[in-house]
Amino acid sequence: MRPRSRLMEAEDRGRALRDWTKRAGEEEEYAHAYSAHARTHKMESDEESRSESRTLKDAPATFKSKVWSHFGFYSSTDGTKLEKDFAICKQCFSKVRYTGNTTNMHSHLTRHHPELCEKAVVVVGSNPAQPGVDTFFKAKLPPGSARAMSITNGIAVYMCKGLRPYSEVENEGFRFLMKTLEPRFDIPSRKHFAEKIIPALYDQTKATVKSALEMAERVGLTCDGWTSRATESYMTFTVHFINEDWEMKSYVLQTRAMHETHTGANIADVLKAAVDEWSLDPKKPVFVTDNASNMCVAVDLAGYKHVRCFAHVLNLASQRALKVAAVAKVLAKVRRISTFFHRSTSGAEALKRNQNHLGLPRHKLITDMPVRWNSAYEMVSRFLEQQPAVCAALLSPEVRKNVTDCALTESDISSAEEMVEALRPMLVATNIMCEEKNPTISVIAPLHAQLLRDTTTTEEDSPLVREIKRSINQDLSKRYQSEVEKDLLRMSSALDPRFKSLLFLSPEEVQETYTKLQSKAAALREDDPVPCGDVQGDFEEEEPQSSQTSTTKKRKSALVDLLGQTFKKTSYGTTSATSIAEKEIKQYQDSPSLPLTEDPLLWWKSQQHVFPLLSKLAHMHLCIPGTSVAAERVFSTAGDIISAQRSSLTPEHADQLLFLKKNMNI
Repeated sequence: MRPRSRLMEAEDRGRALRDWTKRAGEEEEYAHAYSAHARTHKMESDEESRSESRTLKDAPATFKSKVWSHFGFYSSTDGTKLEKDFAICKQCFSKVRYTGNTTNMHSHLTRHHPELCEKAVVVVGSNPAQPGVDTFFKAKLPPGSARAMSITNGIAVYMCKGLRPYSEVENEGFRFLMKTLEPRFDIPSRKHFAEKIIPALYDQTKATVKSALEMAERVGLTCDGWTSRATESYMTFTVHFINEDWEMKSYVLQTRAMHETHTGANIADVLKAAVDEWSLDPKKPVFVTDNASNMCVAVDLAGYKHVRCFAHVLNLASQRALKVAAVAKVLAKVRRISTFFHRSTSGAEALKRNQNHLGLPRHKLITDMPVRWNSAYEMVSRFLEQQPAVCAALLSPEVRKNVTDCALTESDISSAEEMVEALRPMLVATNIMCEEKNPTISVIAPLHAQLLRDTTTTEEDSPLVREIKRSINQDLSKRYQSEVEKDLLRMSSALDPRFKSLLFLSPEEVQETYTKLQSKAAALREDDPVPCGDVQGDFEEEEPQSSQTSTTKKRKSALVDLLGQTFKKTSYGTTSATSIAEKEIKQYQDSPSLPLTEDPLLWWKSQQHVFPLLSKLAHMHLCIPGTSVAAERVFSTAGDIISAQRSSLTPEHADQLLFLKKNMNI
């Protein structure tokens, strides 16, 4: 073997040295790493041993997030402060780096304790408008979602029932409330409500009202005109009918702007348009209006039956009595006194002091209104009630120097007492007709006859009472004199089981009224030979469905064409329709009258099978209201809608809001 050269030996020694150096470096690095790990392990062990000796404390009260109910901090060795570098989980005692926010804690709960995430949402701090962290992770409600549509519909109902303006959705307080209740909901604009939501509610409610009207036998309509604060003229219509359950139903049909002059012809066009729009011609509508000449002419031109509002009749007759010279003089003096105590603070205080001293009710004095006669009656009645306190207040030093020519003489007080006594029957009748539940026209004839008797003068009456009665009697005597109106009122009273004896009429008039009722009942029998209560199966069996049905119907139709005039509807027997109607009316007259305190509709509901013909007539007569107060009540509601701040509200929107306010069921 050849000996190795020195160069090769040197290379081998260098390679070995490098290998040894590399192994030595790796061993040293490993030693250093092991040493560092040992030191870290020792530090953690020391930390854990120290932690076991320390107490885990709750986060400070200034930390508002609910996440802190699951985390705390270790106290320092001396226990004087909290070590806030790491938050300690109370569930697993893991250390979570705390950097001034709760993101790491939320992440820890989400990863290791998901069942606690719902309880760790952030609550509102000192600023109520500041949203919580969870809000940013919730998507906004889509406008077409069921939840969003439900809230939008609720806001629309709130607007209609509360008579709130469309601009309510822009109100800062309202928007704050909605954000508090549902932060994910974006409130639509006022234009969206005005042009889409409210019209949709109107169409839906209108369809419901039309459906209810289809079941009515007959309808009574009231209408009246009024002027808004924006100096726009409107005509409002209400409808009244009795449903299948013998319940009186009332709806506000429509409110239409009238830009033409209020002549009878123009109003007649509006009446016809309203009847056509609601398809009420088959219901034989009867209009109830005030006594204005243009309204009376309009109904006559339109060709509908007409009844004058009895409340308006009472107002006209009473206003005529208030114009008697002696009465007007007393009213003027009492009006000056009540006006003074309304305007003077010292006078009002003196009146209260004397009311307490004399033991009188602490009632304020009333000032009358020209358009309501009963306000004058109430003004005088309240003055007489408070007369001792009023006189004492007028004589007090602080009031006497500011009042001149306000004292009433003994003669004036006597006249006031006589006036109140003479007008009391008119007040009772007015209250009956203006009660909230609309009375039917069946009460008009009895009340009218009774008031004529009550206003008949007697020898015992004083000159003032005699003059008041004479004025009222003369005005009432000229009302309801047309034969059509008179017959309608009397037959309606006869169909009311409270007044069926017709004691306010003579025996001849009673017989005449029931004869007309019998004729109407017989006509119903002839038009419908099997009214409710009769059994059709006794005379005719239902035909089975077969291929010969069409042929059978044609043969029956041919028999009617050939023999219909000879063999007219004779109720399938020998008893005529007139005899059946006569028997039913006699049985009705012989039955006991209903007490005045009872509801005639409930009586007819229980007796409709006993008197099938008369019950149908009652359905058609008792639905007619005796007053147009229902239409006039809409005016006050309209005043709230078309206010000074909303004077630019369009007639279409005003109609929709009034309709929904009165008709929409929540």
